[in-house]
Amino acid sequence: MKQIRLIILFVLATSFALSVHAQQKPALGWKDVSKWRSIKARFNTLSPDGQWMAYITGPVEGDQEVVVRKVSDTTAYHYACGATPNSLIFSDDSKFVAFKISAKDADVKAAKKTSKTLYDKLAVVYLPANTKAEFDHVKDFSFSGKYPDWLAIEFTPIETASKDKDAPKGTDLLLYNASTKQSFNVGSVNEFAFNKAGDLLAYAVDANGQNGNGIYLRDMKTGITSVINNDKSLYKSIKWNEEGTAFALLKSKKNDDYKDEIYSVIGVSKLQGDVAQSIIYSSLSDKSFPTGLGISGDRRPYWSDDLSTLFFGIHSIEKNDKPKTDSTASADSKKGNVTAAHKDSLGKKDTLNKKNAVAAKKDDIEKPDMIIWNWQDRRLQSEQQVQEKDDKAYSYLAEYQVNNKQFIQLADSNMRRVDVAPKQAYAIGLDNSKYELTGNLDGQAYADIYIIDLKTGNKKLLFEKFYQNSNRGFSLAPDGKLAAYYQDGVFYTINLETGEKNNLTGKINSSFVDELDDHNVAKPSTDYFGWTADSKYVLIKDNYDLWRISADGKSAISLTGNWKAKKLEINNRFEIYPDEKGADLKKPQYFGVFNRTTKQDGICRLDGGKLNILFMDDYAYGDFTKAINSTVYAYSRENSMQSPEVFVTAAPDLSAAKQVTVNTPDQSKYAWSAGVKLFSYVSANGDTLQAALFLPANYEPGKAYPTITYIYERLTDGLNSYSMPDFSRTGFNKAVYTSNGYAVLMPDIKYKINDPGMSAVACVVPAVKAAIATGIVDAKRVAIHGHSWGGYQTSFLITQTNIFKAAAAGAPLTDMISMYSLIYGNAGITNQAIFEASQGRLTPGYWDNLDAFTRNSPIFHIKNVQTPLLLLHNDQDGAVNFTQGIEYYNGLRRLNKPVVMITYKGENHGIAKLPNRKDYSVRMMEYFDYMLKDKPAPGWWSKGVNHLDMDKYLEARAFDEE
Repeated sequence: MKQIRLIILFVLATSFALSVHAQQKPALGWKDVSKWRSIKARFNTLSPDGQWMAYITGPVEGDQEVVVRKVSDTTAYHYACGATPNSLIFSDDSKFVAFKISAKDADVKAAKKTSKTLYDKLAVVYLPANTKAEFDHVKDFSFSGKYPDWLAIEFTPIETASKDKDAPKGTDLLLYNASTKQSFNVGSVNEFAFNKAGDLLAYAVDANGQNGNGIYLRDMKTGITSVINNDKSLYKSIKWNEEGTAFALLKSKKNDDYKDEIYSVIGVSKLQGDVAQSIIYSSLSDKSFPTGLGISGDRRPYWSDDLSTLFFGIHSIEKNDKPKTDSTASADSKKGNVTAAHKDSLGKKDTLNKKNAVAAKKDDIEKPDMIIWNWQDRRLQSEQQVQEKDDKAYSYLAEYQVNNKQFIQLADSNMRRVDVAPKQAYAIGLDNSKYELTGNLDGQAYADIYIIDLKTGNKKLLFEKFYQNSNRGFSLAPDGKLAAYYQDGVFYTINLETGEKNNLTGKINSSFVDELDDHNVAKPSTDYFGWTADSKYVLIKDNYDLWRISADGKSAISLTGNWKAKKLEINNRFEIYPDEKGADLKKPQYFGVFNRTTKQDGICRLDGGKLNILFMDDYAYGDFTKAINSTVYAYSRENSMQSPEVFVTAAPDLSAAKQVTVNTPDQSKYAWSAGVKLFSYVSANGDTLQAALFLPANYEPGKAYPTITYIYERLTDGLNSYSMPDFSRTGFNKAVYTSNGYAVLMPDIKYKINDPGMSAVACVVPAVKAAIATGIVDAKRVAIHGHSWGGYQTSFLITQTNIFKAAAAGAPLTDMISMYSLIYGNAGITNQAIFEASQGRLTPGYWDNLDAFTRNSPIFHIKNVQTPLLLLHNDQDGAVNFTQGIEYYNGLRRLNKPVVMITYKGENHGIAKLPNRKDYSVRMMEYFDYMLKDKPAPGWWSKGVNHLDMDKYLEARAFDEE
């Protein structure tokens, strides 16, 4: 009987095993990724009353839809919104939601072939009845604040509209009452803005022939419209004050004496009465205005809080160098009426004609097309070219004091940056003119810091050669009288009225130097969370604990107790109150909490001077927000296996939260990662580090799997982040690889200055060995991949170890000597500053540090490479010069090493075009499948493709992938 029983159990077990095997889900393929549905990041919002959640969901490729659902039950509405997601906006009373509807995916693809112009629609949904109104050809729209029934809808110019820069820019503006369906059309509007309350609408008209041009004010309660200013001019850049009681704007007019239009500032105030009060400030009528400068049209003017001062930008203006013709003399001469005066006039005209002829001749001269690079240039010529548009639009901050009619220039060519403090009594000025050249060379940023009295314009030197690499700058208190700053490991405050300085953290028995920052920066600071709303305290974190420190530095209280012992830390403050001016400690304040060891994440709340953890677990939390008009809270939650979902609760302690979204509905159809293992290891430099090992789908304990080692810098903090299936800009997607039976290893890397490459070897190789020791990773089937800085480390690692069977490097730095002095094309700067004060971690120049530069350059160890390499480098890479990839490829090819380089024409540092992203994603997996899974070698790897055959080859391949 016992033998029979054992046989029966064996049969049952075998049947169960066969059944499980038969039920195994398919792996996620790249064709499946195109259809993958998910909620689009940043396109979700909670209604002001907290009763509705709206979000956009749809496939990676194809048409999207808006979902609006109640948070209290299962009521949900679905609306098609085209192929391109757009923002969702609720009315203030939460009765309406509005969103744009873009063209459908099929229409977008068809339009690309015919160059047809496509237009957006606007949908306005009345939620209580689920009724929808639509409007065609919409450019922009806005609800009217506290008068939520009204929308302003701006329409797109018609296709036949003139594209000339001087053509009128106005289009129809529809004022639509969503409740009554009444609508009022206002023609030729080029700009509009509601005040905060929504009871007033300011709009500018730019009509054909400038007829009726002006700035108008409409009272949304009465419908009465007032003319503020009329002229044959252009009006733009409307900016309301926060209270909605005043606004400022610009007015421009042509002036024959100048090449460009001349701008004036209009300040409109005292809107409570029947007639608004306005003043116009013109630089041409002010003798104190600096010669050669004029008011800029590229900066919005604004009022001070007390409506005593207008702030605006000024910039260089150029006078016309071409003389004007004497039209009167010309007309009289045609009549034959030649008097002595007219003869004189004709003589003058003849001179003018000669001058015009000389000017025309100058215009006809063929000039050389060239660049002059001078060693004294503060900014490289390439940087100046990249920033040319910004430089042309750059303006210096200035002010006009209305009551005493005084103009004051605040910024200039040396002190280009001026930050105005709240309440507009003081400002902080930064002058880096003496240090700009050296800062662009070595990346160490300094500036002279001034306090500016905005009443007088007087500037007082506060700091000479202030070190700015802390990235904290000066944080201005809400009262406008105090500022906090960081220097040499210590936080301070300064009183802008008296100049008194106070040490905030120097006496605290803790370090405020970021212990994890291993760049070549002197004492980088820990996180700073700003001022409290009453300007009495600042919130500053050491490496773990959060401190509330009084502005005079006499009181310092740890709000977290001793979190260092638990390896807990505050990682952010959630700013959930609209228009807040610092943290109001009378209201609940919420922070993110993180465990540096376990990678657990959570949310905590500040109660009565102490931070209490509300929850903390093996998820990642984010997008924490509060409904504007109610105590309803929402946040997202995710981990490596569960996509981000939004939870909503009315409880201030966030208890009893309810899930209100349905993300990634197709995930259950596919094989998915079995989870993640976090482990510690010791680097070759003796540092204890961590690595995350993401398990493959259908993982079986005791079985070893092919593994992709993905590297950059420190990656384990993202342990609980979800990898959304998509075609990435680098070709790699963790979710797709784990679904297809790969394990993915992500180790942390700690760097030593002057040894970035060797640091990667010291950290990554021990991490791989530790992962192999778990039994999960197949020692004979481990590959490595990284892009950009990760691509550099990948290309370097294969010169130092043969632990990897295959490697894929995207956009790698390969020769640190040549790379050091090349141009970072996207910004136009030299890489020298990046090397010496940022990611490169090599300093100073290679001429004084040749051993370190060669020791850490892949190209100088290229003979050691035995690992096959797939190399991606695009020909328009603006971060890592294309020559870096070419240099490495040609070196490996000369040594007959197995290497294939993929280049997508016209692409930058990452792959932007979807067809290219899809192509490289497929190729990379084909390569790794061949190297690690013994699948057949793809032809493009095994034998390549001739240039003349490329078009036909790509056509056939694209057809095969359909």
